[in-house]
Amino acid sequence: MSVHLSPGASGAIRRFAGWLARGSAGHPMLKEIDYWEELRESPSQMEICFAIFANVLELDERGDPVNEKQAERRAAAWLYRYCTGELPPGEPDIEPWEQRLH
Repeated sequence: MSVHLSPGASGAIRRFAGWLARGSAGHPMLKEIDYWEELRESPSQMEICFAIFANVLELDERGDPVNEKQAERRAAAWLYRYCTGELPPGEPDIEPWEQRLH
């Protein structure tokens, strides 16, 4: 039996991809950071960014996201650290499970 992503989960991934591509992910956390230029030079880092979003994203019993903004925030925090060398103020460190590539 084949199982597909729910429309809600699919939409969350699509929105995140759009935010990332437009340079608006994590707004306003990344407002002054040109992360797109950094990611373009290192596609494997973009993979990690998507992995963080997907690993943090939680789904309810219907498969719909319940913490989309939190998943985006964690991916944005990782991007911030990648581009600046430090986490945004008040943001906890990125955990190994968050950035695990499956």
